[in-house]
Amino acid sequence: MADAAFSTSHITKEFSGVRVLNDIDLNVFSGEVLGIIGENGAGKSTLLKIISGIYQPTAGLLQLEGEPVTIKNPISAKRLGISMVPQEFNLIGTLTVFENIFLGNEHRRFGLLDKDKMRRKTRALMEELHSHVHPDALIDHLGVAEKQMVEIAKALVHDSRILIMDEPTTVLTKEEVSILFSRIRQLKTRGVSIIFISHKLGEIREICDRVMILRDGDVISTDTASAIDEPEMARRMVGRELTQIFPEKTVPQESPALEIRGMSVPGSVNGIDLFVKKGEVLGVAGLMGSGQTEMAEAVMGIRRMSAGEIVVNGQPVTIHSPRDAVKYKIAYLSEDRQGKGLLLNFNIPGNITLISLKAYTRFLIDKARERNRSGEYVERFGIKAASLGSELQYLSGGNQQKVYLSKWMDTHPEILILNEPTRGIDVNAKSEIYHFVQQLAQNGIACLVISSELEELIGLCSRIVVMHSGEISGELTGSDINEETIMFHAAGLHQAVSGDGVAVQ
Repeated sequence: MADAAFSTSHITKEFSGVRVLNDIDLNVFSGEVLGIIGENGAGKSTLLKIISGIYQPTAGLLQLEGEPVTIKNPISAKRLGISMVPQEFNLIGTLTVFENIFLGNEHRRFGLLDKDKMRRKTRALMEELHSHVHPDALIDHLGVAEKQMVEIAKALVHDSRILIMDEPTTVLTKEEVSILFSRIRQLKTRGVSIIFISHKLGEIREICDRVMILRDGDVISTDTASAIDEPEMARRMVGRELTQIFPEKTVPQESPALEIRGMSVPGSVNGIDLFVKKGEVLGVAGLMGSGQTEMAEAVMGIRRMSAGEIVVNGQPVTIHSPRDAVKYKIAYLSEDRQGKGLLLNFNIPGNITLISLKAYTRFLIDKARERNRSGEYVERFGIKAASLGSELQYLSGGNQQKVYLSKWMDTHPEILILNEPTRGIDVNAKSEIYHFVQQLAQNGIACLVISSELEELIGLCSRIVVMHSGEISGELTGSDINEETIMFHAAGLHQAVSGDGVAVQ
């Protein structure tokens, strides 16, 4: 076999004496896609950050085409031809798309910035990705999926020899994933080596040549992707059989906890009616840009409604801000946990009590009570961290999400809106969150789940509403809850597919 394009030998990494990577050997060859999978906290992101120069290994050797290299920082990584599409966005919101893509690598003409050239290249890159994002659009004005496309374009603008992709598809539609995979295959033909991380095991089998499985900082196995099926991948990731991903569905109470009547939000939501009962898990499906997030943000007072009313427990309420929503016992987990939900340089208690801090304060913050309550959430959710004092930037995505859940549960909500609640987390952590949501429903809490993962909605929800172009295009229960029917409504069609494949009105 030819020498590896990039390799690691005996890589070890410790944080404050806690070992998170143990003697990792990795090889990725020219024109190969190497998949790396594992539970949250298995060490995937830490390994990628060492390869891309964000972290330095405690011990071990990095080699590029057989030659030892020292990667001191991300700039030296880029000079070596190593680029990374990070799991969480690394974009500057006040800059434009083209300014972000060429940041640190600007084109100049006669000593001045050649903005026209950068705009042209940005437009060509976005067209390759079939994205309509304008080069001059501000990052702060983009949706989550559009930001992901900018991150991908930002990596592709460099002639990279090694391209690292950490959960690049979590917010993309099937069509966008297909376009991305086509681009990856083109890069392979040019000899680019790609390290691909995903919790979507079907994607691993589809796009990867080999798959390496990590568990608790150790390499469990490395196989050709075609030689290992998805259940076996999951079993090796968690070290045991996953008998039931989804819990049994609960039977909701009769009375609605939350009603939306005639809601309109300018440019995104058009006169929708929706309700969720106490103890119900209601799913909201729809293609990107159909208005699901805008609807949720209007309920929370983040966006202004131009028409309609919100009713909580039978009483119309006025919500102008998230503070008002919290007063009415409404909680909201944004799909962008790092951008809108958490403070990464704060520790676990500092994040959990962000909203509920008043309950821990008289004249001063009762730090002991705050830590005790946070410890209860750590135990309840199985949050893995070196200590309560760990800053969130050092926790895995799944553990960050559990802290985010804890933060909202500390407000004692009666209505919980979860937007992409399992984005970027592994199959075991997903199962834990699904079981927790059902426990909340059993306790009478109304749960509204917005998700782009149809399997998640089908397995978790007793009723699903589908949005299209800012309107409710369908409401599904029982046997109608299936992928075909959801997608027909999401596409705005007025017919669905019956079980035998026959189109019906």
